[in-house]
Amino acid sequence: MEEQKHVIFIKNMVCNRCILVIKQILKDLQFTPLQVDLGTAVVKEELTSDDREVIRKALEEYGFELIDDKRQRIIEQIRTSIIQLVHYEGNLSKLKLSEYLKEKCHYDYSFLSKLFTEMNGISIEKYYIAQKVERIKELLFYDELSISEIADKLQYSSVAHLSTQFRNVTGMSPSEFKRLKEHGREPLDKV
Repeated sequence: MEEQKHVIFIKNMVCNRCILVIKQILKDLQFTPLQVDLGTAVVKEELTSDDREVIRKALEEYGFELIDDKRQRIIEQIRTSIIQLVHYEGNLSKLKLSEYLKEKCHYDYSFLSKLFTEMNGISIEKYYIAQKVERIKELLFYDELSISEIADKLQYSSVAHLSTQFRNVTGMSPSEFKRLKEHGREPLDKV
Protein backbone atom coordinates (compact mmCIF):
# COMPACT_ATOMS: atom_id res chain seq x y z
CA MET A 1 0.00 0.00 0.00
CA GLU A 2 3.11 2.19 -0.17
CA GLU A 3 2.03 3.66 -3.53
CA GLN A 4 -1.24 4.91 -1.95
CA LYS A 5 0.81 7.45 0.03
CA HIS A 6 1.47 9.21 -3.28
CA VAL A 7 -2.05 8.94 -4.76
CA ILE A 8 -4.85 11.48 -4.39
CA PHE A 9 -8.42 10.56 -5.32
CA ILE A 10 -10.42 13.57 -6.50
CA LYS A 11 -14.15 14.01 -7.08
CA ASN A 12 -15.69 16.28 -9.76
CA MET A 13 -12.91 16.03 -12.35
CA VAL A 14 -14.75 15.87 -15.66
CA CYS A 15 -12.53 17.31 -18.38
CA ASN A 16 -9.00 17.97 -19.57
CA ARG A 17 -9.19 21.48 -18.13
CA CYS A 18 -9.77 19.91 -14.69
CA ILE A 19 -6.53 17.98 -15.13
CA LEU A 20 -4.65 21.22 -15.85
CA VAL A 21 -6.20 22.93 -12.81
CA ILE A 22 -5.28 20.02 -10.51
CA LYS A 23 -1.69 20.02 -11.80
CA GLN A 24 -1.45 23.75 -11.11
CA ILE A 25 -2.97 23.45 -7.62
CA LEU A 26 -0.45 20.74 -6.72
CA LYS A 27 2.47 22.76 -8.10
CA ASP A 28 1.28 25.86 -6.21
CA LEU A 29 1.29 23.76 -3.03
CA GLN A 30 4.89 22.69 -3.78
CA PHE A 31 4.05 19.09 -4.75
CA THR A 32 5.41 17.39 -7.87
CA PRO A 33 2.58 15.91 -9.96
CA LEU A 34 3.82 12.78 -11.73
CA GLN A 35 0.51 11.81 -13.33
CA VAL A 36 -2.92 13.43 -13.27
CA ASP A 37 -5.96 11.73 -14.80
CA LEU A 38 -9.68 12.18 -14.37
CA GLY A 39 -10.29 11.28 -10.72
CA THR A 40 -6.69 10.73 -9.59
CA ALA A 41 -3.36 12.43 -9.16
CA VAL A 42 -0.01 10.89 -8.28
CA VAL A 43 2.66 13.05 -6.68
CA LYS A 44 6.33 12.39 -6.12
CA GLU A 45 6.16 13.23 -2.44
CA GLU A 46 4.82 10.88 0.21
CA LEU A 47 1.70 12.57 1.57
CA THR A 48 1.07 12.99 5.28
CA SER A 49 -2.40 13.54 6.75
CA ASP A 50 -1.50 17.25 7.11
CA ASP A 51 -0.54 17.39 3.41
CA ARG A 52 -3.87 15.81 2.49
CA GLU A 53 -5.75 18.38 4.55
CA VAL A 54 -3.92 21.25 2.80
CA ILE A 55 -4.71 19.66 -0.57
CA ARG A 56 -8.35 19.12 0.46
CA LYS A 57 -8.82 22.81 1.26
CA ALA A 58 -7.15 23.93 -1.97
CA LEU A 59 -9.26 21.54 -4.06
CA GLU A 60 -12.50 22.71 -2.43
CA GLU A 61 -11.80 26.30 -3.52
CA TYR A 62 -12.14 25.08 -7.12
CA GLY A 63 -15.14 22.80 -6.61
CA PHE A 64 -13.19 19.55 -6.29
CA GLU A 65 -13.28 17.14 -3.36
CA LEU A 66 -10.70 14.81 -1.90
CA ILE A 67 -12.12 11.29 -1.60
CA ASP A 68 -11.05 9.27 1.42
CA ASP A 69 -13.71 6.55 1.42
CA LYS A 70 -12.85 3.47 -0.66
CA ARG A 71 -16.42 3.01 -1.85
CA GLN A 72 -16.59 6.65 -2.97
CA ARG A 73 -13.29 6.17 -4.83
CA ILE A 74 -14.79 3.26 -6.76
CA ILE A 75 -17.92 5.29 -7.57
CA GLU A 76 -15.78 8.17 -8.82
CA GLN A 77 -13.69 5.74 -10.88
CA ILE A 78 -16.89 4.45 -12.51
CA ARG A 79 -18.09 8.02 -13.20
CA THR A 80 -14.80 9.21 -14.66
CA SER A 81 -14.43 6.05 -16.75
CA ILE A 82 -17.87 6.60 -18.28
CA ILE A 83 -17.18 10.30 -18.87
CA GLN A 84 -13.87 9.41 -20.51
CA LEU A 85 -15.58 6.81 -22.70
CA VAL A 86 -18.48 8.99 -23.83
CA HIS A 87 -16.87 12.42 -24.09
CA TYR A 88 -13.18 11.94 -24.84
CA GLU A 89 -12.53 8.68 -26.63
CA GLY A 90 -12.65 9.15 -30.40
CA ASN A 91 -15.05 6.29 -30.84
CA LEU A 92 -16.95 4.52 -28.10
CA SER A 93 -15.32 1.31 -27.03
CA LYS A 94 -16.32 -1.80 -28.92
CA LEU A 95 -16.48 -3.55 -25.54
CA LYS A 96 -19.78 -3.82 -23.74
CA LEU A 97 -20.10 -1.25 -20.96
CA SER A 98 -19.83 -4.00 -18.34
CA GLU A 99 -16.55 -5.28 -19.82
CA TYR A 100 -15.18 -1.74 -20.22
CA LEU A 101 -15.85 -0.91 -16.55
CA LYS A 102 -14.55 -4.26 -15.35
CA GLU A 103 -11.31 -3.55 -17.24
CA LYS A 104 -11.04 0.07 -16.03
CA CYS A 105 -12.03 -0.45 -12.40
CA HIS A 106 -10.62 -3.95 -11.79
CA TYR A 107 -13.78 -5.21 -10.09
CA ASP A 108 -16.54 -7.57 -11.16
CA TYR A 109 -19.32 -5.66 -12.91
CA SER A 110 -22.07 -7.00 -10.63
CA PHE A 111 -20.21 -5.51 -7.62
CA LEU A 112 -19.72 -2.19 -9.43
CA SER A 113 -23.36 -2.07 -10.52
CA LYS A 114 -24.72 -2.83 -7.06
CA LEU A 115 -22.42 -0.32 -5.36
CA PHE A 116 -23.16 2.44 -7.90
CA THR A 117 -26.91 1.98 -7.59
CA GLU A 118 -26.74 1.82 -3.80
CA MET A 119 -24.62 4.99 -3.53
CA ASN A 120 -26.26 7.06 -6.31
CA GLY A 121 -29.84 5.87 -6.50
CA ILE A 122 -29.58 5.19 -10.25
CA SER A 123 -28.07 2.36 -12.23
CA ILE A 124 -24.78 2.54 -14.09
CA GLU A 125 -26.73 2.09 -17.32
CA LYS A 126 -28.95 5.12 -16.61
CA TYR A 127 -25.88 7.19 -15.76
CA TYR A 128 -24.23 6.04 -19.00
CA ILE A 129 -27.33 6.99 -21.00
CA ALA A 130 -27.44 10.40 -19.27
CA GLN A 131 -23.82 11.01 -20.27
CA LYS A 132 -24.54 9.94 -23.85
CA VAL A 133 -27.51 12.33 -23.98
CA GLU A 134 -25.28 15.18 -22.76
CA ARG A 135 -22.80 14.29 -25.50
CA ILE A 136 -25.62 14.30 -28.06
CA LYS A 137 -26.69 17.76 -26.81
CA GLU A 138 -23.12 18.99 -27.21
CA LEU A 139 -22.83 17.64 -30.75
CA LEU A 140 -26.24 19.09 -31.68
CA PHE A 141 -25.27 22.44 -30.19
CA TYR A 142 -22.15 22.70 -32.35
CA ASP A 143 -24.14 21.58 -35.40
CA GLU A 144 -21.18 19.93 -37.17
CA LEU A 145 -22.69 16.44 -37.52
CA SER A 146 -26.07 15.21 -38.71
CA ILE A 147 -28.20 13.19 -36.31
CA SER A 148 -27.32 10.12 -38.35
CA GLU A 149 -23.58 10.85 -37.95
CA ILE A 150 -24.06 11.41 -34.21
CA ALA A 151 -25.89 8.06 -33.92
CA ASP A 152 -22.99 6.38 -35.72
CA LYS A 153 -20.34 8.17 -33.63
CA LEU A 154 -22.01 7.16 -30.36
CA GLN A 155 -22.64 3.62 -31.63
CA TYR A 156 -26.42 3.67 -31.60
CA SER A 157 -27.99 0.92 -33.68
CA SER A 158 -30.14 3.52 -35.47
CA VAL A 159 -31.24 7.16 -35.49
CA ALA A 160 -34.59 5.96 -34.11
CA HIS A 161 -32.84 4.36 -31.10
CA LEU A 162 -30.88 7.56 -30.43
CA SER A 163 -34.04 9.67 -30.79
CA THR A 164 -36.06 7.44 -28.46
CA GLN A 165 -33.36 7.50 -25.78
CA PHE A 166 -32.92 11.26 -26.17
CA ARG A 167 -36.68 11.86 -25.88
CA ASN A 168 -36.93 9.59 -22.81
CA VAL A 169 -34.29 11.64 -21.00
CA THR A 170 -35.06 15.18 -22.22
CA GLY A 171 -38.74 15.04 -23.16
CA MET A 172 -38.03 16.26 -26.69
CA SER A 173 -36.60 14.95 -29.94
CA PRO A 174 -33.06 15.82 -31.05
CA SER A 175 -34.58 18.00 -33.80
CA GLU A 176 -36.68 19.94 -31.29
CA PHE A 177 -33.63 20.39 -29.06
CA LYS A 178 -31.60 21.65 -32.01
CA ARG A 179 -34.23 24.31 -32.81
CA LEU A 180 -34.27 25.66 -29.24
CA LYS A 181 -32.60 28.99 -28.71
CA GLU A 182 -31.60 28.11 -25.16
CA HIS A 183 -29.87 24.75 -24.95
CA GLY A 184 -30.36 22.91 -21.66
CA ARG A 185 -26.94 21.36 -21.26
CA GLU A 186 -25.76 20.20 -17.85
CA PRO A 187 -22.22 20.41 -16.47
CA LEU A 188 -20.79 16.87 -16.54
CA ASP A 189 -20.27 16.77 -12.80
CA LYS A 190 -24.00 17.46 -12.32
CA VAL A 191 -25.25 14.69 -14.66
